Amino acid sequence: MTTAIQEHVAKSPRHTTFYLAAGPEAATPMIFVHGWPELSISWRHQLPVFAGLGLRAIAPDMRGYGRSSVYARHEDYAQEEIVADMIELLDHLGAERAIWVGHDWGAPVVWSIAQQHPDRCHGIAALCVPYIPQGFAPEAIIPLADRTIYPEASLPAAQWDYMLYYGENFAAACAGFEGDVRDTVKLLFRAGSPAGKGQPAGTAFPRANGGWFGPGGKAPDTPRDESVLTLEDENRYTAALERNGFFGPDSWYMNGPANTAYAARAPGGGRLAMPTLFLHAAYDYVCETLESRLAEPMRVHCADLTEAVVESGHWMAQEKPAEVNAALAKWLAARLPDLWPRR
Repeated sequence: MTTAIQEHVAKSPRHTTFYLAAGPEAATPMIFVHGWPELSISWRHQLPVFAGLGLRAIAPDMRGYGRSSVYARHEDYAQEEIVADMIELLDHLGAERAIWVGHDWGAPVVWSIAQQHPDRCHGIAALCVPYIPQGFAPEAIIPLADRTIYPEASLPAAQWDYMLYYGENFAAACAGFEGDVRDTVKLLFRAGSPAGKGQPAGTAFPRANGGWFGPGGKAPDTPRDESVLTLEDENRYTAALERNGFFGPDSWYMNGPANTAYAARAPGGGRLAMPTLFLHAAYDYVCETLESRLAEPMRVHCADLTEAVVESGHWMAQEKPAEVNAALAKWLAARLPDLWPRR
C-alpha cells in the first residue's frame, strides 16, 4: 500500500479545490481541513499515517488559500460557501460520507458539515475549536470567556478582541500581516508553553494597541521554531501567502451574521448524533477550553462525544503529531471500527 502524498485538483463550475491525497482510492475518505493561515501541508504528519492505516487521507487547500480558488468579496468566505466546497470535494471523490477532521477555522467547517449535512459524515474530529451550535461568531463565544483572566470592564471582548479588530480595521489587519509575510509565518507558528497559563492572550489587545503589531507595524523578525516548522515548511507557507495575500484568509472572520444565520437553519436544532472527537490543546490560550466555558455548548449538543487533551499549543497537528495521530486512531478504533479495512 502506498502512503505517498500526491497532488490533485477538483473542479466544478463554481469552485476549484487543490488537494493532497494518500492511501487507497477506494477506501473511506478521511478529510483534513486546515485553518488560518495554513495550507493542506498543515496535515503533512497525518496524511501518510492514516493512509498507512488503510484510509484515503485527503487535505485540501481551503478557499482563499494556496492553489484553490481565491475570491474578492468578504461574503465569498462565509461558512455556507466553504461547506459547499467540501461537499463538492466529497462528490468528486465519489464517496457518500467521510470522516472529517478540522483545526482552527477548519473546525467550524467540519462542525458545520455535521450540522447541515449529517448524511455526509461518518464522524467529526476537531482540534482546538469546539462545537458552537450558534455558529463560530464573536456574539456566540464572547459570553463564554473566562472573566477571571479577562475582566469585562477592561477587556469586554476577552481574547476574541482580534475578531472585532478585523471588522473595524480590515485593511490595516491585512497590511500588518503582509508587511513581511515570512516574519509573520515565523511569529505565528510556534509551540505552546505552560508559562502562558492564566495570562491574557495577545489576541485580547489588537484594538487597544492600534493593530496586531502597533499602528502601521509588521511582524518582528523571530527565529523559526523548528519544533513546529522546517525551513521547507516555512518557505511553502510564505510563498503561498505572498502569492494570495491575507484578504481571503482574513475574510473568514468577516461573516459572523451570515454564519449565525446559516447555523440557525440546521436541521435538528444543531444536535449532532454521529461520533465526535474533540482534542483540547493544553497550552492554547486563545482557544482555551479547559478552564473557560468554551466547550460547554459542545457537551450539550453532541450525543456521542469523546474528549482528550494534547500537551501542545495551538498548532497541535504540527507540534505534537504523534500524540494527535494516536488520539485520532484510538477514537476511530473505538467509535468507528467498521470503517477500518478488513483483511
